[in-house]
Amino acid sequence: MNLLVLFVLAAIILVLVIVALSAIRVVQQYERGVIFVLGRLIGAKGPGLFLVPPFISRMMKVDLRIVTLTVPPQEVITRDNVTIKVTAVVYFYVVDPIAAVVNVVNFNQQPRRSVRRPCATSWANQNWMNCWQSATRSTVTCRRSSTSIPSAGA
Repeated sequence: MNLLVLFVLAAIILVLVIVALSAIRVVQQYERGVIFVLGRLIGAKGPGLFLVPPFISRMMKVDLRIVTLTVPPQEVITRDNVTIKVTAVVYFYVVDPIAAVVNVVNFNQQPRRSVRRPCATSWANQNWMNCWQSATRSTVTCRRSSTSIPSAGA
C-alpha cells in the first residue's frame, strides 16, 4: 500500500511540474507578449520571463522590428502613355502591439495584401519625364513610402 501511495504522489508531482514548466514564457527584447485570460485582454508584457497560466490563458508574441516586403515587378502606364516597370520595397513595423492583435486579423499578413495596388496607382499619376528627372541614381520614392526603381519599357 505504501508503494501505491508513493507512486500516486510521484505522478501528481510530475504532472504539477509539467504544468508549472508549461506556464513559463520567454519574450525577447524585440517582442511584446499580448496576454488573454479566458478571452479577455490583460495587456502587453515587455521583454523577459513571465508566468502565463496554461489552459485558461493565451499569449501572442508580436515582433516590433522593422519588416521589409518586396513588391513583385509591375508594368505601369504613366499619364503620358509611357510603360515603365516598377519594383518596390515596403517597410513597416508595429507601434502598438495591443491594437495590432485586437483590431486587425492577421496583422502581419495585411501589408502583404494591400501593398501591390497603391504603388502602381501612384506611378500612374506621374509623367515619365518627371520621374526620370527626379530620379537619383535610378531610384524614385513613391508616395506610399516605398522605394521604386523605374526602367524603360517598350
